[in-house]
Order: sequence, then structure tokens, then C-alpha cells
Amino acid sequence: MLGIRFDKVMPVLTGASLLSIWTLDFVNLQPNRILPGVGYSLQDAVGWWSMIIVTTLLISAFLLSFSRLSLRRWLQLFIVTLLLVLMPISLSSFAQNHIPETLTHARTGLGSAFWLVFFLLVLMLIELQQKLELSRSIYCFIFSFPLISTVFIYLMGGLDTLAILREYGARSDQFHQAVHIHIALVGGAVITSILLAACLVAMMRKSTTAQKIIFPLLNFIQTIPSLALFGLLIAPLGYIASKSEWLQAMNVSGIGWAPAMIALIAYSLLPMVRNTFVALEEVSESVIEAAKGMGMSPAQVFIQVRLPLAMPVILEGIRITTIQAIGLTAVAALIGAGGLGNFIFQGLGQAAMDMVLLGALPILLLAIIADLFFSSVMTFFNQHTKQSGATKS
Repeated sequence: MLGIRFDKVMPVLTGASLLSIWTLDFVNLQPNRILPGVGYSLQDAVGWWSMIIVTTLLISAFLLSFSRLSLRRWLQLFIVTLLLVLMPISLSSFAQNHIPETLTHARTGLGSAFWLVFFLLVLMLIELQQKLELSRSIYCFIFSFPLISTVFIYLMGGLDTLAILREYGARSDQFHQAVHIHIALVGGAVITSILLAACLVAMMRKSTTAQKIIFPLLNFIQTIPSLALFGLLIAPLGYIASKSEWLQAMNVSGIGWAPAMIALIAYSLLPMVRNTFVALEEVSESVIEAAKGMGMSPAQVFIQVRLPLAMPVILEGIRITTIQAIGLTAVAALIGAGGLGNFIFQGLGQAAMDMVLLGALPILLLAIIADLFFSSVMTFFNQHTKQSGATKS
């Protein structure tokens, strides 16, 4: 088309953001936790000037997709980052202009336009990061600007009226305890699954019969719905615990942390075992023979050659296991295991979506942190393996 390079993704995302801003509510104002809120568009919430600024920025990002400028994607990245910085500022401005001091229990809910635009802006960041081939460190540095602005406005009290923060203020002690329980369940399940997976893989590498038994068994466990597996463990665990004072002293029963931990470990084994076994088996035989030719013992070949080469794939299995466990632990709250899932199910029962978000958003944040951590470790191992290979060659 006349030499113009057409960007297919950014126009769709910016157009959807514009449509959301102009047609949907940006925030909701509730007099208290019980009464329904009143929706405000971005124009009503902050004023015409905000609508003009946001519209101008989004249209600029849209038009840059059709530009021949070499810096067009960098300009789009600047616009997207600026919009993310402006979002918490707009919430603070709304609270100052629309919530009088006499309404001490009033709260600001995030409207559908806020969530949609935030989600679309994050997708834009991911798209631009891939197109510009930015390193993870630079990407995190760029994302730190909206994060810092949000933290600064929060510390200044500009976000005190947010409904989710109101819920946190009323349940801060319960929230901190739930976070600790959630992390403890996930950490215990992942660490135990790593140890069990190592033992199972060792058996499978020595016996083809073990492979024929272990893989189908783990695949079968993976097909059982999580809630059904939690339920199936209640009766046998309750019976075993009733016959053992030692288990009772550890607070093991048909409900609580014990069935949750067992189910999480069972679900975590398949990705761990599969990735570890495949990674170890697919190491090139020529590399192994070369290591043996250098006089290495079988133990040295495994520790110094096979395991380092397989480590990126093994870490991918640990990453999948951890993220899966973070999500499944929320369901374990239904059998009394505690954790952040308590807030989700209590909120659903009370039709309090802010309480649901108080449980769901930290789970999302934990999953993102785990993904970034393991991705960084995998990148380190890949670079280390390449450098080691270059040095040896």
C-alpha cells in the first residue's frame, strides 16, 4: 500500500482502547459497601481535558502504526507508558473532586473501561517489547514508571478511597496471613514435587517398565478435576488421621492443609517428571561420548554435562509447576486450606467483587513474579551454557 508498512496489532489495540474510553464507565462511586455504585465515564470523572489528552495520545499511537518513522515504535512505547502513568493519577483526581469528606465510607470502584484499557495497554507493551526486541531488564525498567507513580500516589493518600484498598484496610491481618499460607502451600508443593520427580525420573531412566507405569498414572491424575481430587482425599485422610495421634498432632485431617498439599503435589508431578525426563534423554549422544572420551566418570558426565544441558527444560517444568500451583491453591480454600482463595469465595458469596479482587490480584501478581524469576534463571543458564560451549570449543 504505497510503501506504507502496516502494523496489524497496534491499530486494533488502540482502537479498542478508544472505544472503551468513550463508551464504558471508567470508575464507580459507591456510598458504602452495600449500596450500588454510580458509574462515571472518564470525561465525567476527571473532565474534558483528560478525555482530550487520552484521546489524542491513543489516536497518535494509532496513526504511528502507519508511519514510516524509524522511531515510531519507540514513540508508541512512550505513549503507552505515559497512559499507564496517568491511570492512577486520574483515580486520585476523581476521589478529590467527587468524594466529599462527609462520606467517610464512600469507595471508588474500577469500571469496565479502566480494566479493559489497562489490559489493552499491557498487551501493547508486550507487543512493542517483542517488536523492539527489548531485554527483560529494559522491559522491567519501563514498567517501573507506572508502578512507581502508583506507589507514590498511594503513599500520598490519593488512592485511599479505592474499594479494594478499603477491603484490605478492614482485613489486613487476615490478608497477610492468607498470603503466607498461600506461599507456604505453593512452596511446599513445588519443593516436594521436585524431589519426588527426581526419584521417579531416576527410576524411569533405569527401567522401561517404570516408564509404562508412571507416565499413564500421572496423566490420569492430571485429568481429574481439581475440586474432585480435593473431595476424594477428604474421607481417606480423615480416617487415617483418626487412627494416628501423630498425624492429629500435625493437624492432619480430611480437610485443611494436608489434602490440599497432596493434591497440589499430585498435579505438579506430571510437568516436572515429563520435562526432566525428556530433557535428560534428549541430550546429544555425541556430547556424552565426547565427555566419556575425556575420561569423565558416569557421575561426572551426568553432573557436568547432561544436567547443565538439560537444566533450561527442567526449569521450564518447574516454572509451569509453580504457576499452576499458585492458581490451584486458590481452589484449596474450599476445603479449609486457607490462602488467598478465601477472599475470592467469600466475595463471590457476598456479591462483593472488591473482595474477590483482593484475593485474585495477589494471585495474579505471584504468578507474574514466578514467571519473571524462572524466565530470568532460564536465560542465565542458556547464556552460561553458550559461554561454556564457546570456551571449550
